[in-house]
Amino acid sequence: MAQHSHAPRRVARPEKQNTFFGGAAILAVGIMVVKLIGMFYKIPLINIIGEQGSADFGNAYNIYAVLLTISTAGLPVAVSKLVSEANATGRQNQVRRVFRLSLALFLTLGVLSFLIMSFGSAQLAALMNDDQAAPGIRALAPAVICVGCLSAFRGYAQGHGNMTPTAVSQIIEALCKLVVGLGLAYWLVKAGADQSHAAAGAITGVTVGTIVALAYMLLNYLMGRSREGLAKDTPDSNATIIRNLLMIAVPITISSSMVGIVTVIDSSLVQGQLQRALLENTDCWALYKDFMSFDKLESALKAWQATLPEGTAVSMSLLSDQLADGSKTAGALHDALEAASRTLYGNYNGALNIYNLPTSLMAAITAAVIPAVSGTLARRDRKGASRVAGSALRISALLAFPMGVGLYVLGKPIMALIFPSLTAELAGPLLSTLGLATVFVCMMLVCNSILQAYGFVNLPVIIMLAGGVIKIVLNYNVVVLPQVGIYGAPLGNIFCFALCLILDLIVMARVIPGCPKYIPLFAKPAAAAAVMGLGAWAVHGLLAKLFAAGRMGNAVSTLAAILVAVVIYGVLVIVLRAITKEDLALMPKGEKIARILHLS
Repeated sequence: MAQHSHAPRRVARPEKQNTFFGGAAILAVGIMVVKLIGMFYKIPLINIIGEQGSADFGNAYNIYAVLLTISTAGLPVAVSKLVSEANATGRQNQVRRVFRLSLALFLTLGVLSFLIMSFGSAQLAALMNDDQAAPGIRALAPAVICVGCLSAFRGYAQGHGNMTPTAVSQIIEALCKLVVGLGLAYWLVKAGADQSHAAAGAITGVTVGTIVALAYMLLNYLMGRSREGLAKDTPDSNATIIRNLLMIAVPITISSSMVGIVTVIDSSLVQGQLQRALLENTDCWALYKDFMSFDKLESALKAWQATLPEGTAVSMSLLSDQLADGSKTAGALHDALEAASRTLYGNYNGALNIYNLPTSLMAAITAAVIPAVSGTLARRDRKGASRVAGSALRISALLAFPMGVGLYVLGKPIMALIFPSLTAELAGPLLSTLGLATVFVCMMLVCNSILQAYGFVNLPVIIMLAGGVIKIVLNYNVVVLPQVGIYGAPLGNIFCFALCLILDLIVMARVIPGCPKYIPLFAKPAAAAAVMGLGAWAVHGLLAKLFAAGRMGNAVSTLAAILVAVVIYGVLVIVLRAITKEDLALMPKGEKIARILHLS
């Protein structure tokens, strides 16, 4: 065993970087800015490229997300954990070696993912039951390399307790996506390009954004290196560090990628089952008759049926066989089915864009949890680690419950406000159902991070596998039902993540010392969110009657309802003492805030 000596001088860091919720707050603000920029990107983008273009964009991005997760999900966490532990014990040479090796691993995985997306774009698009997604997949391919390297730099900074570079780089990435992506999409549409190529143009902005953000992170790293002091510790061998990185990263990668993989499988499955239902049971058309026209599909179906022997049963397998034989009538019917399913899924994808906002905000807490808990455990401060974990759960619940209830209550008006080009009567109920899933997925993500910080990296994998199976099986059987259809797609999210959260909480109670009691932790946020939801529902309903129908009236009533909801919830959180002095102690100026709120 190598003997390790401490560095003669530790790298100085601002105090705010050592504050758990201070770092989380920096990331949260960054994410909120990114999402605000994203609104200025996604809202006009969907209005430019339309429902089918939105489906092409979403399908291409889902493929990118899976390969990106496989390439980068676990390694940044592993880097931040190992860097935090090394910093806690003063091993600066260990920190440097961990970073260099992780960067090499990221680059290798990024190149492999790039090759898959570049040369397998057609096959990946076919996997999604959307051939038009191929241009977007190719446009995203270079971004995987850049984001891989970005993740190495971000993990290094987060391991030092510094969340600012991550937040700034994300904002840079979003701004480039807005300017370049939206500009290209608009120009392509004006030039007469079809929706799939316009979607690919929009996606190109993502690639450009990752390149510019990587340049910033490299510059930030080089500037930080110039301020580092000397160190005399002997780092672990390359093989040892790589083994430790992989032991942490592989299970986390599998766990994290499960969400993306399940999403891709679900996207393909939902669209495939929608096509099957539209073809084999025309009774399901009545479910959507108020939102879309089936004239093209009806004529294509009649033309195809005329070519079949009398009494032949209509089925997807028969259609697939004729497509393989090159039948033109079968091809026309397939195109009509795909267009109809893309329209339906485009509305669902719009709802998913809003649903993903709360989960993105949770990323700030999950990114801060692992290095904070890991560093505390490295100093053998188990009580401190338990306190951080408990506060993370409590703050997560305080955020997740109101966001989920708000989406459930205001799903339809929010969709009408943000995405006027979509069908609010269709997308609104989808968002409301997804709102219920928001609470479960947000809390699950934080629980997974806590388990990973304590070293239980394999348990979230097993739990996610169980939840993913539930989601796929449920959606396969529900979406095809003519009385349910696309409305069944969000149900899988609820059951999947509810199961994952319940299992996470059970495991945490058994393996983590000093795990907080769940009923007191969840009861106050749930009660406050329920009252908030009733208030938002009442205010929106009242104002909707007072103002004339239309987008402006909906905007006023929706924004007013959100404002009232925030006030109600904030007051109830204070009155119910849903946040503790210990929680605030982990925030910058937390003691002053606690005194103002009279928290003991």
